[in-house]
Amino acid sequence: MVTVSIIEDDNNYREGLEELINRSEYFAILHSYASAEQALPHIIQHPPEIAIVDIKLPGKKNGVDLISEIKIQVPEVLCMVCSFYDDNEYVFNALRNGASGYILKDSMPQEIIDSLKELHNGGAPMSRYIAKKVINTFQAKQSQPKLSELSERENEILQSLSTGLAVKEVAAKLYISVHTVTKHLKNIYTKLHVNNRIEAVNRLNHPR
Repeated sequence: MVTVSIIEDDNNYREGLEELINRSEYFAILHSYASAEQALPHIIQHPPEIAIVDIKLPGKKNGVDLISEIKIQVPEVLCMVCSFYDDNEYVFNALRNGASGYILKDSMPQEIIDSLKELHNGGAPMSRYIAKKVINTFQAKQSQPKLSELSERENEILQSLSTGLAVKEVAAKLYISVHTVTKHLKNIYTKLHVNNRIEAVNRLNHPR
């Protein structure tokens, strides 16, 4: 049996998941927790094969924080988000921080079991809506203008700046420090032979 732990603060939903999973012939609940703080030390000591994580959790750590720490401490644990939240920020932060799947709480019981099977077999299960969101975002990113003189990260920073974000906001969006963004900006200005952000953005929008 594949062991599963659940981190979910809604008692009714958590208990429903426990019953569903324990009734399956493939999976068994190892432990359940109501918060990230409660879960983290125990999961490190007693890791499941799969962790089902809600995004919004009580306490100082949310589901994304928990997934990040689980993947650092016990990287072999497969993390799948199960949440009501489908905003881009939640979805992509979770995936960036190590989630291997993202399903919504309105998924049918069999969909949840099928997602666990897919995850355990090396897949990346996602609710249809989430999968479409990921594809749309990827396609939009692919269509963004890029400058051959710049590295992938430098283009990413310049593209973010072109949307009107401040340096601090770009740093937060890309999970890097303000110092790192500033350092990349200096390299961008040097490579493009420009003196400031406005000139750099103009080069991006109107490449020579």
